[in-house]
Amino acid sequence: MSAWFGLAWVCVLMAVAVFALLNGRAQNSSAAVYGACFLISFVGLLAALIHLISGAPESEIVLPLGLPWIGAHFRVDALTAFFLAVVNLGGAAACLYAIGYARHEAEPQRSTPFVPAFLAGMNLVVLAGDAFSFLFAWEFMSLSSWALVMAHHREEGVARAGYVYIVMASFGTLALLLAFGLLAGPQGDYAFAAIRAHQASPLRAGFILALALAGAGSKAGLVPLHVWLPLAHPAAPSHVSALMSGVMTKVAVYGFIRIVFDLLGPPQWWQGLPILAIGGGSAVLGVLYAMMQTDLKRVLAYSTIENIGLIFVGLGLALAFEANGFRTAAALALTAALFHVLNHAFFKSLLFFGAGAVLVATGEREMDRLGGLIRRMPVTSFVFLIGCMAISALPPLNGFASEWLAFQAILLSPQLPQWGLKLLVPAVGALLALSAALAAACFVRVYGIVFLGRPRFAAAKGAEEVDQWSLAAMASLAALCVIAGVLPGLVIDGLAPVAQALVGARMPAQASLPWLSIAPIAESRSSYNGLLVFAFIAMSASLAAYVIHRFASRALRRAPAWDCGYPDASPLTQYSAEGFAQPIRRVFGTFVFRASERIDMPAPGETRPARIDVTLHDLAWELIYAPIALAVSFVAERLNRIQYLTIRIYLSLVFFSLVFLLLALAVWP
Repeated sequence: MSAWFGLAWVCVLMAVAVFALLNGRAQNSSAAVYGACFLISFVGLLAALIHLISGAPESEIVLPLGLPWIGAHFRVDALTAFFLAVVNLGGAAACLYAIGYARHEAEPQRSTPFVPAFLAGMNLVVLAGDAFSFLFAWEFMSLSSWALVMAHHREEGVARAGYVYIVMASFGTLALLLAFGLLAGPQGDYAFAAIRAHQASPLRAGFILALALAGAGSKAGLVPLHVWLPLAHPAAPSHVSALMSGVMTKVAVYGFIRIVFDLLGPPQWWQGLPILAIGGGSAVLGVLYAMMQTDLKRVLAYSTIENIGLIFVGLGLALAFEANGFRTAAALALTAALFHVLNHAFFKSLLFFGAGAVLVATGEREMDRLGGLIRRMPVTSFVFLIGCMAISALPPLNGFASEWLAFQAILLSPQLPQWGLKLLVPAVGALLALSAALAAACFVRVYGIVFLGRPRFAAAKGAEEVDQWSLAAMASLAALCVIAGVLPGLVIDGLAPVAQALVGARMPAQASLPWLSIAPIAESRSSYNGLLVFAFIAMSASLAAYVIHRFASRALRRAPAWDCGYPDASPLTQYSAEGFAQPIRRVFGTFVFRASERIDMPAPGETRPARIDVTLHDLAWELIYAPIALAVSFVAERLNRIQYLTIRIYLSLVFFSLVFLLLALAVWP
């Protein structure tokens, strides 16, 4: 695939966006737009996969645009091809899903034109080969996604979500702008090829790393830069939520990898420390916050933070290993991170599609108002179960394969000579193990409350299965979750060119191993075979089903459900989402959420119900962002007086400002 081809399909996506903008109110225009975007993204996916698998050479073009002294560079290499595949796979699935989902939206024209623009922006970020083109595409991606978040701006909370999102996006762009400024140095040559030619000093490298973490981390959702994510994802339409969580956060990961692994030069061992610490903290805090939510889409939004944390742990390990010359271990850690990038795009898009299907069928996102949907939405419940198992890292699905690789990389950390890494990496490994266990509990809770039991309210009783387009998109992603988990060696071999380009090594070839096993280092150390695990589970389940149906009694026995002696068991007596999370809240709530409970217990003989009110706090918001917002408001109120000054004072301020700037220019070395 050439860079010309990549730019061509970006231009076609923009043409579709213009068509949607001009014909937004025409009948069936949404279906036509999403169908065209599906075809374009599918072609882009195939082209990216062919480039990655075939080992095609790098391709770069320079256009007379952008900064006049360097032009606009666009480049395709192995890293670009992989992330183009992720972007276009997620885009194709979201557009296929949206063909049916848009029929249920009240005003689909509010979001339809911006979806192809959003896809074009993400593709352009990955294709960019200079800082100006990268930042332009990054900002275009942010603005188009902000328009999608604001699509339902009349609904409560959407305006606030859009405001927080655009503020955090602007902060991230500013951080990346400063990072590229430091990378370019005094020469001011912002082409990536020129940046690679000179190495930054250790002090400057530290600043660049911090700015890259802030810029890319704010878009990816790392703690404490995550505050926009649980607000924006529930506010956006479900196919947009899937794009933002499953794809846009991966574009942010791409930006971080491009800066730190490619442009920054040879790494130092200490660069892995902050990435490991922030990644491990994000993994645990993200899943803990997800456990406390009762809104289905907010649960999925917070879960994204956990998975992004796991990806950054893999990237931090790769930097640490590469800095110490352990290139094979670095390739293992980097492959685990990239594998999880792909896996998260699979199962998180699937889960957001499932949440959208539940919303369409019931009109509800609140889990405690659902229940019993497995009987009314059998296909959705089945594919959603696959997504829950995959994100919970249960074998033989894809989430287990990538997390298993990450733990194999952590087990190699005793080779590292620095004591800081020797102590931090096992601690981060313990945090990842805790987050994996909590993720399983979180999605047992989600699936049990939403799909099992009996309907709690009338909305769940009248639910019906969604349209065939939505089911096809969800079933395709569920199949990919199974295939990537059963045959992980094929994915690992496909990622080998990326690892080779970034860290100078790759994992051993997996396709040649017997029985399609995978061995991170060597067969003598550890190996895993997803195909055999899948076959064992299938045979065990089939045998159990046969024995039960062959030898169990065929007599039908019916009896009322036991409800502590009461004759009519109410659906409201079932486990609630908050009740399921209560033990976790009791353990972690005081430290993580500053949780407080207020219990109103009626006196003996009173018939009114007891009541418990639980208050949770987002410490990142209250300790960081709320004080900043108050300070900005305080300064703005004081500066507001400037607009009431006289013309003489304004002229004096302009004069003194000009004198100050001239003096600064005169003394500048």
